Order: sequence, then C-alpha cells, then structure tokens
Amino acid sequence: MALSRIWTAFILIALLVASARFVFEPGQGQLFSHLVTGKNSDTVSARSLDSASVPAIVHVQLAVQKQAVWGKEKVVKAGEGQYRVYRLLPANGIFETTRDAVTLCIGLIGIMALFMGFMNIAEKAGGIRFLSRIIGPFFSRIFPEVPKGHPSMGHMVMNFSANLMGLDNAATPFGIRAMESLQELNPDKTRATNPQLMFLCLHASGLTLIPTIIIADRVALKSQHPTDIFIPCMIATFAATIAALFLVSLRQRIRIFQPVIMGWVLGITAVFSALILYIRSLDAKGVQLFSTSLSNGIILLIFLLIIAGAVYKKAPVFDAFVDGAKGGFETAVRIIPYLVGLLVAISLLRNSGAFDYVMDAIKSAFVFFGGDTRVVDALPTALLKPLSGSGARAMMIDTLNAQGVDSFAGNLASVFRGSSDTTFYIIAVYFGAVGIKNTRYAVGTMLLADLAGIITAITMAYIFFG
Repeated sequence: MALSRIWTAFILIALLVASARFVFEPGQGQLFSHLVTGKNSDTVSARSLDSASVPAIVHVQLAVQKQAVWGKEKVVKAGEGQYRVYRLLPANGIFETTRDAVTLCIGLIGIMALFMGFMNIAEKAGGIRFLSRIIGPFFSRIFPEVPKGHPSMGHMVMNFSANLMGLDNAATPFGIRAMESLQELNPDKTRATNPQLMFLCLHASGLTLIPTIIIADRVALKSQHPTDIFIPCMIATFAATIAALFLVSLRQRIRIFQPVIMGWVLGITAVFSALILYIRSLDAKGVQLFSTSLSNGIILLIFLLIIAGAVYKKAPVFDAFVDGAKGGFETAVRIIPYLVGLLVAISLLRNSGAFDYVMDAIKSAFVFFGGDTRVVDALPTALLKPLSGSGARAMMIDTLNAQGVDSFAGNLASVFRGSSDTTFYIIAVYFGAVGIKNTRYAVGTMLLADLAGIITAITMAYIFFG
C-alpha cells in the first residue's frame, strides 16, 4: 500500500539522516533527545552578533516587531548594538506530537458532535435525500457506482459546500459522514472503493472560494495589499480540483467530456468568475467582512434549513440530534491511531533535518540551472502543506517576515498555502474513520493534484506579481 510505504520511508529516512548528523556533524549531541522529547520552543542553536553583521532586512523587521526572521533563524535585539540569533526546533518531538494528535482529536469531538447531530436531523427529515436528488444528474456521472438518490450524495454536497466556503471545522464532519455512507456500499471494508477515491481526491484538492485565514494573517503582518492573493489562490485551487477530477476519471475510465459534467464545470467556472469580479470591487476590509459574513452565514443558514425541514416533517429534532452527536465522539476517538502515526513520521522528518536537506538541494538545483530563487524562498510552504497545515502556516509567516509581506516570495507563499489541502492529514482522518487500510492510488493522485496547484500558483504569481 502506498501510504504504508510512504510512512515507512519517512521514518527510515529521518532516522538515517539523524544518525548521520549525530556522527559526522559537530554540535549535534542533543539531536536524538530533540527527536524524542523536544518541543518546538526549544532552542537548537544560538549565537551573538553585532549590528554590522545583521543584514538591513532584519533591521527593518526589528523596527516594527520584537523578532525578525533571517533565513532559518530568528533574531532579537539583546542590547545596544547587540543581537541574539537563534534557531528553534522545527516541530515537537515524538512524545509531544502524540499529545498534539490526541489534543487535536479531542478538539474535534465538540465540532464533530455538533455537525453530526445536525446531519442526523437532516437525514431524519429527508433533507439529505433532497440534496441527493438535486445534485444527482452530475454526481451520477462522476460517481457511477453510487445508486441514484443515495444519502452519500447529499453528505458529499454538504462537505464540498463547507470546504468551498473555507469552513474547515464544518467540512470534516460532513466529509466523514460521506465516507461512512460510501462505506455502506463497500464490499471489502478495508479497501477504498472508486466512489471513495473520487470523493476524497476532490476534497483533498481543497477547492475554496475565500482564503479567509490567509488574508487575516497578511493583515496582521501589516500587508499593504492583503487581498491581492485572493484571485491567484482561487485559480490555483480550482486548477488542483480539475486536475484531481481528470486524474481519477482517467483511472476509473469515466468519460469526463459528457455534456452534464462539462455543464457543471462551466457553471462553477462562471460562479468563480462572477465572485472574482465582485471581490475586485472591494477593499481589504470589505473582503474580510464579506468572507466572514458569508462563511458564518452559511453555517447558520444550514442550521436554520435543517431545523425548519425537521419541524415541517414532524421529526423528533432533539432526539435525532443527540443520536447523531454520539457518533461524533466515537469517530473522533477512532481516528487517533491514524493521526498519531502520520504526525510522528512528519515530526521525525522535520526535526532530523531531512526536510531542510531536500529544500537546500532544490535551491541548489535552481541556482545551477539559472532558475528564479525567489520561487525557492516560497517553496517550503508548498512542500509542507500536504504534510502539516500548521507547519505550512508557520513557514508562510516566516517567508512573509523574511522576504517582505508584499514581496514576490511572500505573495507566492500565501498562494501556495491556499492552493491545496493537507493531504496526509485528510488521508489519516477520513480513511481512519472508516477503517480503510488499502488506499489504492489515493496518495499519488492527491499529490499530483497538489503539484498541479503548485505549478498554477507559480504561474499566477508571475502573472499577478511579476
């Protein structure tokens, strides 16, 4: 299985690199301790410099904030003309990471219980089947093995809608419920079916209309043009989704150029285009207000429609909610082993230095072939996004601080962060929730869709930011 081989490779590569560094690199006596018991607040190395040794861009950062980013290091002012330069451990060690995984799952329990409770009300009231009939003409083409009117179609619509609005917490319970519904049709409960693969690859491509959190981070870092990345993000994530659709359709021999499928794709393209035109007319505050109002309004509208439908159908509203909410707790607990395994492997890969070596090799290749190293300055965000959402956010913020919030690299890093979803997290959570062990071609397809998003992001950066 691809995921098993990747997981094994991550751990073996990390341990081999760490062992080599421990033996041959001076000053690495604490490396193994960092891998096991380290925290991302631990200082790996530190040195003192005078004012003349610190580059101008660091002085500019320190003029407006207490801490500056200088390559892979942080800089703080230690006194008059004196600076302290230090480097933190990239990620928590194994023990802290296992705690992070459990904490993450515990944090999901409330959200999962809330939305799965409402999903159960919607099912009792017939709302899910109503959605299934609406989307049926399109979904029956790309999910030909799912019976018409099956509840999974309604669950998938809810998931895609929440993902589209950037409602990450809401999208997860909807997506897990969709996987559970599709699992009911699965003759081999440990092997992913074609519909499950199509759904998860489309979900992992991260189609999002409004990158609210990215814009908020840019505003916090004093960007003069925080919303400039809106359109490039939208185009990049749309390209990743279309790539996922084509790749899975090719593997499953689905005729993609059917009138119904192309009609829906063109219709979605038209909606994106209209939204782009509207967003371009707003200023930064207007975009933030519009995006947060739309996102939160969608959640409240969903709740209102579900309750109204249940009352109309005379369904037992609260009893249905409680029954559904119980499943949220069970699901959140069930995904803990999968999440622990993947997050530990990623932690080892980052803390061993293997990830840094890959980045240095890519940068050297760019320099050797005369490529634009500004792309490489932003690339860590793109490479970390499939592995860790929080890691990609931290890397984006570092790039914005080091290169400038409105620089080419800063803008590109922002677009990278919005061009795809956290592939390995999605695999762990969604397949783990239903006990799928054989993920077939899911990992390869998701990573190829991520690559399509990355290539599109780079293209858009040159078009929009030059």
